[in-house]
Amino acid sequence: MKVYRKDREYPKEYQEVLKELGTVIDPISTMNLLDAGLIAGLNVNEETLEIWLAVENNTYYNMIGGAAIAHSKIIGDIMERFALVKFSRVYIYDMGNNLLAKFEKK
Repeated sequence: MKVYRKDREYPKEYQEVLKELGTVIDPISTMNLLDAGLIAGLNVNEETLEIWLAVENNTYYNMIGGAAIAHSKIIGDIMERFALVKFSRVYIYDMGNNLLAKFEKK
């Protein structure tokens, strides 16, 4: 995993993903995911995208109504932009490395 930092230089394939992630809006802060600090890390290769969201764990978000909706929207927006459109496998994790969402083209 490459830890995401705003001031870091990234290879071209990462820059394309980061540009697209910059269009995903966090409904709670109304900022994009990068400015809101919700992207903790990512891995990008030809077929696979892995994203780590800066959230503690999925259980916390399921217990709090508004956050659960925001969490689902963010994951859905990421999947809509990347799954099958740009990558045949997309995985989204929390900071505990727990899998939150998975898409695999069969």
